[in-house]
Amino acid sequence: MAEVQRIKTKICLVGEAAVGKTSLIRRFVQDEFDDRYITTLGAKVSKREMTFDLPDKGSKLQMDMTVWDIMGEKGFRDLLKEAFFHGAKGVLAVCDLTRYSTLKELDDWVQGVFNVVGEIPVVYAINKIDLKDEVMILYGDKEIEQAARAFEAPFFYTSAKTGEQVETVFKRLGTMVLHKDGIPVVS
Repeated sequence: MAEVQRIKTKICLVGEAAVGKTSLIRRFVQDEFDDRYITTLGAKVSKREMTFDLPDKGSKLQMDMTVWDIMGEKGFRDLLKEAFFHGAKGVLAVCDLTRYSTLKELDDWVQGVFNVVGEIPVVYAINKIDLKDEVMILYGDKEIEQAARAFEAPFFYTSAKTGEQVETVFKRLGTMVLHKDGIPVVS
């Protein structure tokens, strides 16, 4: 049987209130969706294990991903950022496809994390693609590409409701964290 290495990592989800951070985490960790909105106060921490193949060693790596759901209020970002961002190895920056302003605010959120922990891997989740009739940010929008490119971040269109691309964004972020730590993996 192949040897399994273990690693722990902290991921922060950032973005404005009601973009779907909690729902993305619930879909990722529990494979559930609840459309009732409950404001996150402070931060909520969840955990999930992910497995990656180590091709050069013929073994596997088990990542214990601690996922921090950070409250989406602007004033909060400056007030408690040190405590909640400290130790983060990756950022999932989430905006709401139905509210253009949430994309514009992501620069400040990501920069806030960088100010605490330095430059770490970032993935953008353009969430709520299931709400096709309410879209305000167009698919392939140059502004999405520009915003993501500023942080060398890939971006994905996600839906916590349907589960579309949810696993993909977390797996991609985990892979980027491992690569930054010099661990070549196959996701």
